[in-house]
This record gives sequence, C-alpha cells and structure tokens, in this order.
Amino acid sequence: MSLQPLLEAPWIIQVHAFGAMAAFLLGVIQFAAPKGTLPHKSLGVVWILLMTSIAVSSIFIRPAFYPGLPMTQWFGPIHLLTLLTFWGIAQGAYFLIKGGPTLKAHKGPFIGIFIGGLVIAGGLAFLPGRIMHAVAFGA
Repeated sequence: MSLQPLLEAPWIIQVHAFGAMAAFLLGVIQFAAPKGTLPHKSLGVVWILLMTSIAVSSIFIRPAFYPGLPMTQWFGPIHLLTLLTFWGIAQGAYFLIKGGPTLKAHKGPFIGIFIGGLVIAGGLAFLPGRIMHAVAFGA
C-alpha cells in the first residue's frame, strides 16, 4: 500500500479522494457517537461541507482514458451519484433547518449519501485500473 499514485494524481482527484476518506471516517464517527450533542452538530456541518466538496470535485474529474475529451462529454452514469449527492445534501440540510418534527428525517438522506456516495462509489474506486486500486494493491 502506497499513497504515491494518489499523490501523483491531478489535484482535483486528490481533493476528491482525501475528502472522501475524511467524510467516510467522520461518517462512521457520527453513526457511533451520541446524537443531538454539540459535537454531533459541529461534525455534521463539517461532514456536509466535505460531501459538498466531494460532489463539486467529481464534476471536474475527467475520464483518464480520453485525455482530450471536452468537458461536455466527461459525464457518465457515475455522475448520477453526483446529482443524488447534491439532492441528498439539500434535502438533509432542509430537514435540519426546518427542525421540529422533521429534524430526525435528516438521517435518511445523509445515510443514503453515506452508503451510495461513500460506500458504493468508494468501493468502485478500488476496481482494477483506478488510482485507489493502485494505492491499496500496488500498480
């Protein structure tokens, strides 16, 4: 295992990958820690900001196998997760801001983002030929 392939990647991929690693770790902490406390709320804001940076950075990651591809053609099926992430962040934040009886509903979109955006998409990042595969298993 070596971070070298990631450290040699374009900066936007580094932002995306390190943000995802931090958000995954923070998400696990949020699931395990007591809810409704000041640390839960504060770390929740950090998690939302991390997920937003991950979603934004994903827009600018171009397919490595098509180096000259115009940006309008960068998008593939995986970018549906980007849209779902933005939707989940907006929906979860709405429930938090609204408060009252809807407050507990924020966990639905955020758990969905965690599973879909970090666990599933993160797992796909470890497929052969991907940078994270080289990080975890060598070139």
